[in-house]
Amino acid sequence: MGTELHVGVDAEKTVVSPYTLKSRSGRLRRNRVGSVVETVPCAPSGRTAEQRTVFAARLAMPLILLAAALGAAGLSWWLGAAGCAGIIGYVWRRQARAAQVAAFAVPRDPESRVLWTAAERAAFDEALVVAERVRATWPVLAGMVDPVAADRSLTRALDELAGVLARRQDLRRLRTDLNGVRVADLPADSPARAAIAEQAGRAEELWQETGAAADRIVRGIETAARAGEGFLRERQVAATARHAERTLARVTGAASVDGSGAELADRTEAVIAAYRSLMTVA
Repeated sequence: MGTELHVGVDAEKTVVSPYTLKSRSGRLRRNRVGSVVETVPCAPSGRTAEQRTVFAARLAMPLILLAAALGAAGLSWWLGAAGCAGIIGYVWRRQARAAQVAAFAVPRDPESRVLWTAAERAAFDEALVVAERVRATWPVLAGMVDPVAADRSLTRALDELAGVLARRQDLRRLRTDLNGVRVADLPADSPARAAIAEQAGRAEELWQETGAAADRIVRGIETAARAGEGFLRERQVAATARHAERTLARVTGAASVDGSGAELADRTEAVIAAYRSLMTVA
């Protein structure tokens, strides 16, 4: 994969690609989070064709006057007319696209993945949410985790997950097709019946393998999120405990003893181990 991962979700599919996503209809808005670029469909403007026509007519009037003034100043009339037509056409096309329901074009390159099935789309969407939780902990983990290397590993994990889920949706369709084949009326020693059974067994084996691979990737991302969040929570609780201890020591006159160092050290080791595991997954 490249240095970026582009992700887009519309009403019918989820698109994951190393290249900038294009729209089939409507408008798109892009949000960059690290090396992941999330492309979000914009809501339709709601302008009808009649409203767009009225706007174009109102826009045409001052443009015609401007073209006439330029013609009077010596500019060729057809240049002014062509400029007016170009501006009106451009505005019309933009408004027409803005009024459409946004949908992504299907990439044709082999490095892009398109998820159509509900189960695979839900799994990838959930992984994206967990990945955002991971990134939210990086400011707190400064000094323990290299955000550049962590971002690279996290992006690779999401890209690999998209590939596994794309294979899994193909296997889902294949299993459905194979299960729908009627072989009860064929002889027990029929070569066709044996071939169907063999392919069904192979499809089931790959189904289990891709399921285990997807679980492994998701588990690695989830572990990194929980480790970072656990460290943050542990530090917050430890800070509250230290504040309470100092307050009590000031009230009672006793010396304060900080016993939270070992717990934070354990949490630090857990965070480092989680990110090592994530790099192994990716």
